[in-house]
Amino acid sequence: MKLPHAGAAAACVLGLGLGLSPGLPAARAAEPSFDCGKVEAGSMPGLVCSDDGLAALDRKMAAVYAAATAKASGSKLSELKAEQRGWIKGRDDCWKSADKRGCVEQAYVLRIAELQAAYALVPATGHAVYLCEGRAGKRVTATYFQTEPPTAIAGFGGQTAVMFQQPAASGAKYQGRNETLWEHQGEALIGWGYGNPEMRCRVSR
Repeated sequence: MKLPHAGAAAACVLGLGLGLSPGLPAARAAEPSFDCGKVEAGSMPGLVCSDDGLAALDRKMAAVYAAATAKASGSKLSELKAEQRGWIKGRDDCWKSADKRGCVEQAYVLRIAELQAAYALVPATGHAVYLCEGRAGKRVTATYFQTEPPTAIAGFGGQTAVMFQQPAASGAKYQGRNETLWEHQGEALIGWGYGNPEMRCRVSR
C-alpha cells in the first residue's frame, strides 16, 4: 500500500477590493463564526477576531464541525460535543504559550484534520492491516486521509487513535497522543499506549 505524502498546510485569505465611502473603516477580509462583540480583549477569541487568517480557520472549523454533527447521533453526538468543548478550552489555554498565534493556529489546523478524518468528511487515501509480533491477536488497522496535515485513524484492541503525519527520514511516520506508527517498505514500528514498548509489525497481505 502506498501511503500519502505530507502536504504543506497553508491558510490562504483573499482580500476583496470594495468601494467604500471616505471615512468608513476598511472591511475585514474574514470574520470568525462567533460574535466578536462578546469576547474579552486579550483573550484567545479576541486574537482570532483581530487576525484574518485565524478568523478564516475559525469559519472553516465551524463548517467542518457542523458536517461532523450531521453525521453523529446519540451517544456519539454527545461525545463529539463534549470533545469540542474540551478543544475550545485547549485553544483558549494558548494564552500560556510564548507563541500565542502559532498555538491557536495549530489548534485549529489539527482539530479540523481530526474531524475530517474521524467522520470521513474527506476521501480516504489508503487502508492497511498490520500483523504485529507475528500474532493474529495483535492486529492494527489504519485508514489514511489526505487532510492537512495528513491523518491516520488507527484501531487496536477495541481502541481508536487519531495520528498526524510527522517529518521522517524515510517511510511515513504518524504520531498521536500516546500512539505512533512508522511504516517503511511494508514493515512498521507501532507504539500503543503510554510507556508500552513498540511492536514490530508487517503489512498483512
